[in-house]
Parts: sequence; C-alpha cells; structure tokens
Amino acid sequence: MEAYSAAVPSNLDITPNYSYIFDFENHFIHHNYRKWMTENWTVAFYYVGIYMAFIFFGQLYMQNRPRFELRRTLIVWNSLLAAFSIMGACRTLPEFIHVLRNHGIYHSVCVPSFIEQDKVSGFWTWMFVLSKLPELGDTVFIVLRKKPLIFLHWYHHITVLLYTWYSFTEYTSSARWFVVMNYCVHSVMYSYYALVSMGRYPPKALAMTITVLQLTQMIVGCAINIWAHNYMTTTPSHTCHISQINIKLSMAMYFSYFVLFAQFFYKAYLSPKKGKKAKVEPPSPTKHEPIKNYNGYPRQRNGLVSTH
Repeated sequence: MEAYSAAVPSNLDITPNYSYIFDFENHFIHHNYRKWMTENWTVAFYYVGIYMAFIFFGQLYMQNRPRFELRRTLIVWNSLLAAFSIMGACRTLPEFIHVLRNHGIYHSVCVPSFIEQDKVSGFWTWMFVLSKLPELGDTVFIVLRKKPLIFLHWYHHITVLLYTWYSFTEYTSSARWFVVMNYCVHSVMYSYYALVSMGRYPPKALAMTITVLQLTQMIVGCAINIWAHNYMTTTPSHTCHISQINIKLSMAMYFSYFVLFAQFFYKAYLSPKKGKKAKVEPPSPTKHEPIKNYNGYPRQRNGLVSTH
C-alpha cells in the first residue's frame, strides 16, 4: 500500500514477543483510526480556540475570587496521568528496543511499523495522540488555583496537540522516538507531581533531573529530525515515511521547546537569586509561589507543564 514498504524485507520480524496482549490492543485496526483522524484532525483547532478562551475568561473570572485548593482532585489527576504514562511506556518501549536492536536506526526513523504492524504499540500511539486533548485540563488547575500561567505551558500544550493529531494522519515514522520519549519522561514527571500533591517531598535533585530529562528529550527530538532529513536526501525517493513539512514543523517545535526549557533551567537552578531560594521544580505552571522549608526540604509546588 505504501511506497516505502518495498524497501523493507518481508521476512523481518518487526514486532517483539509480548508476554501478554490485552483484548483492546489486539482489536486495534490502524486503518480505521487513521481514517477517523484524517477526517477530524482539524477539529483540534476548535479545541485550541476553546482552550484559549477558557484561559482568558477563566483568569478574568478568578481575578477577584479566592483560589481553589483542589488538593484531592490534583492527587487523583496526577496519579492517573502517571499511571497512564507508565503503562504507555511499558507497552511502547519493547517495540522501540526491539527495532533498534534488530533493524537499526534507519528503520526506527523511517518505517512506521510501530503503527502498521504492531497492534500493541499502535494502540498506545493512538492513546498518546488522544491524550493531548484531556491534558489541556492541566491548565484548569492553574487558572482555578490562581497560579501564574507561563508562556511555556500553554504554547507547549497547543502546539503538541496540533502536531500530534496532524502527524497521526501521515503515520510519521519518526514519531516512534517522540512517543516513547514522552511516555518515559512523563512517567517520572507525573509520579513526582503525584507525590508532591500528596505532601511527600522527594529530594530536590529529582526536580532538576526531570528538567534535564526534558531538555534531553528536546535535543534528541532535534537530532532525529536531522537524521530523518539526511535519510530523505540520501535514500531512494519515498523510502523514508516522513514529509518535509513534518520535519520542519517538528524541528521548529523541538528547538523552541529546548530554548524555553533551557531558559527555565537557568532561572530555576543557575541564576543568582535575590533574597529567595532557587526554585527546585521542573517547569510547571501551577508552581510559581515562594518556596518555604518543611523538614529541611523546600516545599515543592505541584504543577503541570508536560513535555511532548
């Protein structure tokens, strides 16, 4: 069906040997979901419009009203996102490792077998794409709890939603890397936020580590796009299943994220502070209050800037 498939030997064992496959994974038929997304991906622009309207009118509404605590809701929210991310990482990572070990970098970047030939990885890639819509709910906590809303947060949420929904219509092959990286980083990040929202404060070095992971994700994302571009210019036409426009969009996104996360990293961990301790959180729009000490640890505020 696809031109690139001719370049992939039919005798390759593309999928790993899963110990167990759930029924909902086994029933995943990628053609149906691609058709739906192709017909509906532009609806994401309407969601973005509603999202921006909520930010503006929500902050206006809360301006002269007391903030909501929402502590229990926040615990549930972060715990659910952590569990979802851990499950997604566990179900997509085996395919990623299998392809790298047995078929190399080229296949991992240029062949979308993780959707077309692997139902487990394909299902969780679909879940990853859909999850970018409910993740907009992160901002609800920021607005209702009257926390400062940084540019990185809403810019990140909007661009990731639009890019992932668009990319699924193309079966962008390099997305194998993006999906696995995001699941893995989110597994650590939301687990950390869940602990903090429960009142348990991990070592402050963990927050810095999470930000380093986020920066690493952006660097690898840029590198994958450079690899993809090189493969497209050095291999036969249509053998690498990525479009030039997708590479440009992805590169612009990842590079802008890197700049914004690097700026946050410098301000949070490296820049001199005037009468205040450094912030010790990964970028998080629900966490921008002065830090108080509790039992020798900075009280770390729960927030929700995710990396995608």
